[in-house]
Amino acid sequence: MTETVTTPTVRSPAVAPSLGGLGLFTVLLAAALPLVDFFIVNVALPTIGRDLAASEAVLELVVAGYGVAYAVLLVLGGRLGDLFGRRRFFLGGMAAFGLTSLACGLAPGAWSLVAARVAQGASAAAMLPQVLATIQAATTGPRRAKAMSLYGATAGLSMVAGQILGGVLVAADIAGSGWRAVFLVNVPVVVLGLVLAARVVPETRSQRPEPVDGPGTVLLALSLLALLVPLTEGRAAGWPLWTWLSLAAFPVAAGLFYAVERRADRGGRTPLVPPSLFALASLRRGLVLMLPFSIGFSGFMFVIAVALQGGAGLGPVPAGLALAPMAVTFFFVSLAGPRLVARYGTRVVTAGSLIQAVGVALIVPAAWRDWPGLGFVELLPGVAVAGAGQALQLPVVMRIVLSEVPSVRAGVGSGVMVTTQQSALALGVATLGTLFLSLVPGHGMRDALVTTLLVQLAGVLLTGLLSLRLPRTIS
Repeated sequence: MTETVTTPTVRSPAVAPSLGGLGLFTVLLAAALPLVDFFIVNVALPTIGRDLAASEAVLELVVAGYGVAYAVLLVLGGRLGDLFGRRRFFLGGMAAFGLTSLACGLAPGAWSLVAARVAQGASAAAMLPQVLATIQAATTGPRRAKAMSLYGATAGLSMVAGQILGGVLVAADIAGSGWRAVFLVNVPVVVLGLVLAARVVPETRSQRPEPVDGPGTVLLALSLLALLVPLTEGRAAGWPLWTWLSLAAFPVAAGLFYAVERRADRGGRTPLVPPSLFALASLRRGLVLMLPFSIGFSGFMFVIAVALQGGAGLGPVPAGLALAPMAVTFFFVSLAGPRLVARYGTRVVTAGSLIQAVGVALIVPAAWRDWPGLGFVELLPGVAVAGAGQALQLPVVMRIVLSEVPSVRAGVGSGVMVTTQQSALALGVATLGTLFLSLVPGHGMRDALVTTLLVQLAGVLLTGLLSLRLPRTIS
């Protein structure tokens, strides 16, 4: 009798997705686009206003419409990427970003530009969370730490470079395009990104995908809209009754959102923003620190663009290039960031806030003494030192926030972080921008600028104090 022995078929384990060097370059290129576009319009607003006969309130909507749509939909974008595949949403979001950028560049009127900017913000919200989630899911150990440091450096550099690029493009008036070039420049970059992403970005998704949290999504959107819309539009609209009603509704909507999310979390479901995620001290404390940092960053960028063009009489290129030293020092100092963190831990963030405070403190007397002759030379010491300080903060804080988030929650973790950052950027323009513009009629632009800088300086010192509560090391 012949005995037949069968051996069980052994399935080799699935190969973990890996993000190579070109893949990392591609996702970082995509990460730069939304942040560049948030700031690129600052120096283009006067030209847009003249060309489209747009009022101040409508011009603020060009900025706010993008920022609010972006902030409101970011967490949802991260969840959908977890559910349906991050590469798929990355490609779709990038393609939509290119199309909406084209729509912005071809907008025939002010309101069509506002609509296109809202759609552009929504597209960015589908694309950007997949960047961080892909890095979290497709890298490990030192490679992840390096990738996160590069992401933070890219984010900070993009915010400064966007304003410089905007001034250059407006002044260059390529083929008579004027301000439209600040949006049309995205199109060839998106085409390049799509070609590369289709080849080198791996597909990742959550191993335990959860359905979209409908009530949480609606309540988060209502909360952010109730806060951001009146703050960005209130001053230009004359603070009508609806702005105060909206601000009064914000704590109610935020409280309902938290209650719904906590009940879903305790019930074993996965809410849009799981409250249990905030049990991670690194995430919780990092997000708290990111708020004043981002508010001060975006507020300064907006105010200095308005002051240099509207008060100091600089054109778009000199106004943009006045910030070039900030971009240069940010770039080079951020390269040293990972080595400094490995040696000194998160105290690098505290040192960065002190250095940034010195930079802002140098700008204040320059603005007071040299106004209205404020320009590149006068700003050089202050913005260079401030840029170095910022480079020691933003990349490190981003690493800290996501350092303990499990890979299965990479999408929601990155969505929460970028939503916090984007909401704070919008708040910075709304609060510091409103303070500056409100002071100008009664006190003049020089005094308004100095007062706003002193408020920002207080915010920088606050980030330094908050940094003392960060975990000493990053896992």
